Amino acid sequence: MLKAENRINQGRLWVANLVILLIMGSLFIRYFIIQIYNHEKYKTQAEVNRIRAVPVIAPRGLIFDRNGILITDNFPMYVLSVIPEELQDVEPMFQQIESYTNLDSNALSNNFHKYFRSKYTPVRLAKDLSFSQISALEENRFDLPQIHYQKIPNRFYPSSVRLAHILGYIKEVDQPGLDNQDNTRLYHPGDMIGWQGLEKSYESILRGKDGVQYYEVDAYGREMGQLPGQASAEPIPGKNLSLTIDLELQKEAELLMKDRVGALILSDPVTGEILSAVSVPDYSPDLFTGTIRDQEWATVIGDTMKPLLNRLINGQYPPGSTFKIITTLLLMSEGLLDTTETFTCVGNYRFGDRVFHCWNEYGHGKVNLRKAVVQSCNVYFFNAIQRTTMDDLAQMARDFGFGRITGIDLPFESAGVIPTAAYMTAKFGRRGWAKGALLNLAIGQGEILVTPMQMAQFVNMVAMHGKTNRLHVNLDLQPEPVNGPNLPEELWTMMDQYLYQVVHARHGTGHLSDPHIDSLSVSGKTGTAENPHGEPHAWFVGIGKEGDQIRSIIVLIENGGHGGEVAAPIARKMFARAFAKYDGQLAAKGIGKEIRPELRDEILHEDPTNQHP
Repeated sequence: MLKAENRINQGRLWVANLVILLIMGSLFIRYFIIQIYNHEKYKTQAEVNRIRAVPVIAPRGLIFDRNGILITDNFPMYVLSVIPEELQDVEPMFQQIESYTNLDSNALSNNFHKYFRSKYTPVRLAKDLSFSQISALEENRFDLPQIHYQKIPNRFYPSSVRLAHILGYIKEVDQPGLDNQDNTRLYHPGDMIGWQGLEKSYESILRGKDGVQYYEVDAYGREMGQLPGQASAEPIPGKNLSLTIDLELQKEAELLMKDRVGALILSDPVTGEILSAVSVPDYSPDLFTGTIRDQEWATVIGDTMKPLLNRLINGQYPPGSTFKIITTLLLMSEGLLDTTETFTCVGNYRFGDRVFHCWNEYGHGKVNLRKAVVQSCNVYFFNAIQRTTMDDLAQMARDFGFGRITGIDLPFESAGVIPTAAYMTAKFGRRGWAKGALLNLAIGQGEILVTPMQMAQFVNMVAMHGKTNRLHVNLDLQPEPVNGPNLPEELWTMMDQYLYQVVHARHGTGHLSDPHIDSLSVSGKTGTAENPHGEPHAWFVGIGKEGDQIRSIIVLIENGGHGGEVAAPIARKMFARAFAKYDGQLAAKGIGKEIRPELRDEILHEDPTNQHP
């Protein structure tokens, strides 16, 4: 059999060899890029597909009262999430979830876009899932392999007090909120963050540090168990917080202020510790735990009584006659007034073309300084204040801490308003106000605005003769001195005597504040602040002393009427609870069991009506 010679053109052979070399070279380069140059990149992607890192949320620190009684706890809550990388078509999945759990698919979609950060980071779709909803999802796990759920700690309030405006609340942080945080690396969209009250002030302490657990998953994204050889990072719980609040006193304060509008503060002037604080109306502290429905939120923010307003530090009111303490100390410290000098009160006072009225339309007759303070005579102060200036009065008020924040460890405190001549000119123009404005300011009316917290600091300064400590709610804070005006000791002693007589003198406006406990000395000042929008606001500021123990109290009732009628009796019951235990019939009137026997029948049958401010 003949064989033909197989001859190949040399040029074609070179071309073929070159093509083979190029192909092999390309394959080698590609192999080098994948296996060596981009090794870490593809290894990471493979690990992401094989390993699922699940964050473990750290429980927030617990909050206790001063006696170690638990106020704020944590409880487990189910959260539903997805990893965007595992999804193909999200909207049908949301509809499936809705069909199984009745969760709104639109809300799920909104949360997905709201909390999305990256395709490898879990995105929270819903929280506060019930056990039945979790069961329904688990039963249909094959249809929804992309979903994940876990238990995270959420706030729980086991105590019987509300303490809403002190504790504050936490909320989910979204991307816009995240952008406003100082350290965004600590948070992810959907994380809970302190938003108001102590929860915000001590966020860095209460928050803790999240942990992480690693799970191995199959090609369908189903968890196959914890990843062997990979240690989990355990979460570090937040630090606990002990408050200056006394839970029993807080219960009493909330009971006394129930169905009212206003604020109450009981504090220790020596240490600056706040023992109880109430702002009403308030809200249930668990309102912001779990999921708050749009209708519930609309109800809260639409409430005309403003339950979200923290009246303790943000409510701003004229101080009324309580401000006469400042007017008195100013005039006496400048040597502009003699305690024996008298003015005649006939129920009104004419200044230029205006008539200023005393609360007593029949007048107080001849009034000296003691009587003016004890019976709260306006006309006396209308006469006396003309010896000084608006700016001098404003400076004395600022020395007592008005016109600026107290620095209490609560966020977003308001500073109030202490008008000066420049302030009045800027607000009304040079010809828009006259010296008559000073008469109103002297009795705590006009443009003056103060917060109840400023009033608490003020009365603490009076109680401690100008040297107290900053108000605070964290029991572990070190005392921080706060100094008021530097006045002669004899002036402080004189004011002590006058405020004592406000409560104990026959015609004193504050006699309804005295619980008549034998060992307890109560002094104070009433105030009735005129309100252009309705009834006047009722004030009482007081000091109770029993041995070495001293307590101050602030009571404000919005649109309450006269301070002596409305605010003073609340202070009496609070003093009784703070200094003595309840007993029998007297408990209903808030009177301590150490009451003097001869006063028992008088108090049980006393007529509470009182026309004094």
